[in-house]
Amino acid sequence: MNGLPAARPMLTKSDYAYGEVRERIMSGRLPQGATVNLEALAAELDVSTTPVREAMRRLASEGFVVLDAHRDAHVARLTAAEARNLFEVRQQLDPLAIRLAAERRDEADVAQIRAAAASLEPLGAGSGLAALEAHRAFHAALYRASHNELLISLLDGLWDKADRYRRAALEAREDSPDDRARVQAEHQAMMRAVLDRDADAAEEQMRVHVANSLGRRAIDVLMER
Repeated sequence: MNGLPAARPMLTKSDYAYGEVRERIMSGRLPQGATVNLEALAAELDVSTTPVREAMRRLASEGFVVLDAHRDAHVARLTAAEARNLFEVRQQLDPLAIRLAAERRDEADVAQIRAAAASLEPLGAGSGLAALEAHRAFHAALYRASHNELLISLLDGLWDKADRYRRAALEAREDSPDDRARVQAEHQAMMRAVLDRDADAAEEQMRVHVANSLGRRAIDVLMER
């Protein structure tokens, strides 16, 4: 051992383009329906169009963009139907994950859950990616404690798509101080149940949390448009 930090893996040009476009979509810099000119994007990123096309195909497979018959792409629009689909799946998978977490968590999981909880901050209309990522990190720590790799992978994939709907719900209505206090209390209750190995309480707390979630609110917001 030479004491030097491990080298970070080099990003491919396709990975670089993917990360750039995904960040712009998630942050709202590229809003739903926006056209992405592939040649202009390639020039901006100083890469050829080939890695940009590869990145767009990856984003299309994940539901973030729609490729058209021309040479452009469009940011996928949010729909009430997709919001409802996401909510219905989360209603089933999130409570299962946290029940397993309460039954299986180890001391390393406890440390990660506590650290993630300490970084949480209330979400609002002006919340940036850092706040959304902190919210995701807390839930991810709970999911990982389930020690079910398939379930963790499924929920991780759902989270990417669901974050766009959370942002839409936040932008449509700013949470009140009471709302933010409720969410904070829900997070704390879920954490306590997992740490106490109370699987029934953990499952019930997650059901309440999903029922009150921004993802649930997004369904109503999009139906009103």
